[in-house]
Amino acid sequence: MFTDFFLKLRDAKVPVTLKEHLTLIEGLQAGICDWSVESFYYLARTSLVKDEAHLDKFDRVFGEVFKGIEGLSPEALLEAIPEEWLKKLGERFLTEEEKRQIQALGGWEKLMETLRERLAEQKGRHQGGSKWIGTAGTSPFGAYGYNPEGIRIGQDRNRNNRAVKVWDKREFRNFDDKVELGTRNIKVALRKLRRFAREGAASELDLPDTIRSTAHNAGWLDVKMVPERHNAVKVLLFMDVGGSMDEHIKACEELFSAAKSEFKHLEFFYFHNCPYEAMWKDNRRRWSEKTPTLRILRTYGPDYKAVFVGDATMSPYEIVQPGGSVEHFNDEAGQVWLHRITEHFRRSIWLNPVEEGRWNWTQSIGLIERLIGRRMFPLTLDGLDRGIRALSR
Repeated sequence: MFTDFFLKLRDAKVPVTLKEHLTLIEGLQAGICDWSVESFYYLARTSLVKDEAHLDKFDRVFGEVFKGIEGLSPEALLEAIPEEWLKKLGERFLTEEEKRQIQALGGWEKLMETLRERLAEQKGRHQGGSKWIGTAGTSPFGAYGYNPEGIRIGQDRNRNNRAVKVWDKREFRNFDDKVELGTRNIKVALRKLRRFAREGAASELDLPDTIRSTAHNAGWLDVKMVPERHNAVKVLLFMDVGGSMDEHIKACEELFSAAKSEFKHLEFFYFHNCPYEAMWKDNRRRWSEKTPTLRILRTYGPDYKAVFVGDATMSPYEIVQPGGSVEHFNDEAGQVWLHRITEHFRRSIWLNPVEEGRWNWTQSIGLIERLIGRRMFPLTLDGLDRGIRALSR
């Protein structure tokens, strides 16, 4: 009913906004008017009409929508409010000063221990508090609130990028390898890494050798063939996907598309935030079709160039703590797996889409940069050029 009223006012060219509509709902919930149509009419007109030039349109729409209604009950009001609007009203937004006053629990062990206690003690739903698993509060556990270090449960997407673990099944989209680049500069930069060689079956005419052999053969044609010349460099892309990387999808897709067109020997895998015991090739099947990282190391030799692409922006626990992964319980810390990968491949770099001048602002970027042997470069043309030089040494 109320949604229909709002939409019909908009159709009638009454300039009413969603904020004003929610103000009307809040006024009804606060009991500003009694449950009569007349009282509701004056409250609605006061909340929604900003110019007397629109009063006639408002009256016509009001009469059409609420014709024949004698009274409004609180139950009818709540049923008429879309559920997603109520959820948005429940989100907690704090000022920077209020955020600084909220303290973290004090480390990974304390956070996990307290969560176990809350799960055992809590019996119902909570909203707006600082202790229980709930919504719109400052508790370390729940959704749509704020805490400097917590576990996100039941929230759609990031809000503050503060969660150290997420207890939800999240779906990510594959990077597009057919993106038409707005510039050829990335391809030109990647070509500096190419090393051409002739391998395989002889399938291409070697014209100079054919002429030379025919001349030596007293004019009798002697055809010489050679294997096709192609780029012999082998590249293995490890790409971070989802979460904070959503801000960098365009740059990553351009790099992925350019790499697919420039390297014949190119393989890729996805990971989230930090490499662990398994990766995947298709984000639609990342929960059911994972590839163990040890199998990747056995399959691809040390001659592959390993290129990590990610913003390295995460909780430090995801790097240094067993069980620290934001999405699952990992038996070994992320730094253990990153060390294994970089020890296996003779040449490896990390390309970071975050502006290089901001790296010092994030602790996890510094950790990853040290683990990768200071071979982290920005995902810019200059960064690509520096990274390719590091891979070519």
